[in-house]
Amino acid sequence: MNRFDYEKRLKSIFGIDHFYNEQWEAVQRILNGERILMIQRTGFGKSLCYQFPATQFEGITVIFSPLIALMRDQVKALNGKGISARYINSEQSVEENSAAIQDALDGKVKILYIAPERQENSEWIEATRKMNLSMVVIDEAHTISVWGHDFRPAFRRIINLVKLLPQSLPVLATTATATKRVQQDIEHQIGGRLTTIRGQLVRDNFNLYVIKVHSEDEKLVWLAQNLNRIEGTGLIYTGTRVNTEVYAKWLVYNGINAINYNAGHDADTRKDVENGLMQNRYKCVVSTNALGMGIDKPDIRFIIHTQIPASPIHYYQEIGRAGRDGKPTTIILFYNEQKDENGIEEDYELPKAFIDGARPSKEKYLKAIEALKQEPLGEKGLMKATNLKQTQIRVIKADLIDQGIAKEVVNGKSKVLEYQFGARELDTQSFEDLRIAKLKDLDAMVGYVNTTKPRMQYLCEFLDDDNNVNYSNCDNTNLNKLTVTVTGFWRDKLSDFRESYFPVLDVESRNSNIVNGVAASYYGVSNVGNALHRSKYENGGDFPDFLLRLTLKAFHKTFDNARFDWVLYVPPTHSGDLVKNFAAKFASAIKVPISHKLVKVRQTSEQKVYQNGWLKQDNVKDAFSYLSPEEVNGKRILLLDDIFDSGATMKEIGKLLTTMGAETIVPIAIAKTVGGDI
Repeated sequence: MNRFDYEKRLKSIFGIDHFYNEQWEAVQRILNGERILMIQRTGFGKSLCYQFPATQFEGITVIFSPLIALMRDQVKALNGKGISARYINSEQSVEENSAAIQDALDGKVKILYIAPERQENSEWIEATRKMNLSMVVIDEAHTISVWGHDFRPAFRRIINLVKLLPQSLPVLATTATATKRVQQDIEHQIGGRLTTIRGQLVRDNFNLYVIKVHSEDEKLVWLAQNLNRIEGTGLIYTGTRVNTEVYAKWLVYNGINAINYNAGHDADTRKDVENGLMQNRYKCVVSTNALGMGIDKPDIRFIIHTQIPASPIHYYQEIGRAGRDGKPTTIILFYNEQKDENGIEEDYELPKAFIDGARPSKEKYLKAIEALKQEPLGEKGLMKATNLKQTQIRVIKADLIDQGIAKEVVNGKSKVLEYQFGARELDTQSFEDLRIAKLKDLDAMVGYVNTTKPRMQYLCEFLDDDNNVNYSNCDNTNLNKLTVTVTGFWRDKLSDFRESYFPVLDVESRNSNIVNGVAASYYGVSNVGNALHRSKYENGGDFPDFLLRLTLKAFHKTFDNARFDWVLYVPPTHSGDLVKNFAAKFASAIKVPISHKLVKVRQTSEQKVYQNGWLKQDNVKDAFSYLSPEEVNGKRILLLDDIFDSGATMKEIGKLLTTMGAETIVPIAIAKTVGGDI
């Protein structure tokens, strides 16, 4: 068959008349059983390069993708065209994933998407030996390269499967963002008869701007002043989960239809926001970069970053989610030039902290190794033995396996990490080399902020895209610079907003009558944290009255119509009578009796010394009692504390009071920490 014949099939199956020339080159090579690395911009149509050949092969095509939203959208679209497709990922139940595997084994599935992390599942490993494989696809292939901008150690295990495949079985790796270094790494890993197809990365429909500011307030004000003037719907990317909430609430406060999205939301909420984006229910979605990957929406009209990404590669990929229909699209990057006491620009600090913290310190690796030398441990056990965060343990685990220092073994029904005695010593030089390389990339992102070149040219040159395109459409060429002016009106409006927006304390659980409460502020977002610190650690006396006024305001806004019988407070670990005195003033102000009978029955440590939720729970488990349990029965209780972090303390007290018959327990805190604990 020739191109004309295949395009007739393309029309009948997908309703598309023709392949692009570069699409056809890839499809032709895949049909001939070759291996392809395709580096093409977002919106090029890379998915068609594996979906069409999959329909022409007898067996099953397996697509490894880290993008759950992409799986969901593409499976729905394929099934709508009569092509049997399924996916396997964490969004589904064990039973649903098992059913998808069985359907694949029974020949009922033509295209199967799977999240790379699922490779460790024993059911999947056994199934791959029996599947009639016709093609393997590695989507977002930069994730298998240690030099890639989103490298994940678990994804490299895809290569273990690829190496077992016959050389005649086609393999396609796709990415929108790969420097020559990443390209060469992927080529080396895949090996075999591999051809790289690299397209031009220029997005000439993008209008690129950088807005330099000197405070976070200026970013908020500019958005409130100008967002509704930008055509269409779009995305605003922030650097932290908390900021997705703050920015979205601020926009809503100013009459702009916005909603926030981050990885902390449950699956149903994420799906609803994604659907709302697709249906243009919002002017904008404020998100971490968790949103957008795999979202098949061609008409995102603007993308605004309130925080610089870690590299021009990240930035190119994230803005590439917009304007896929080729129409004019607004791309804006804020950059805060204000310097801290160490002379470091404010917006440089967060991505630098992420880079520095991407790999735990050598001491933390050694702590984990020493714990494993004592006994094999699962993730929970290793977290408890080392007092390390879950994210750190997962990085350490992947690296120890990668270096052969430990291996994962089955112990009963669970998996544990087992130290390999006689293994070579931990090599951290590669970690340091990577950290230095990423810091150079971050410096290049700051270079984008300050460049006088056409901005698209700067990005393409960084991505090793050599072309002779005449660049324009940016504020360094033919577009006006954007600036921000903060008047007294806007300063007052910001102040009013901060005294009307109160974080939720998420504590509800099935086994307790505690309900979600409210905090007066985030600890690190305003002067609240500084005031708390002065009182607790600098002999600053009782918490100042402005904290009482703000906490009362939060309480009245959220629970003004509720009836309460008692005010209780969390017994102190370090703060003496600070919380007690604050609770007494609070109780007096709302005219509810205060009780001093909630006590500690054993010593606890400050929760902040623990780095993970398991140890925080252990720290407070069975640590409290109430001296007159009969008083609690049937009562509605307000439970006060100064700082809410993981919520473990409030939850433990909530369970205790529930066993004593409390009808409702409502937590109130002066401040909620920005990070919290997972």
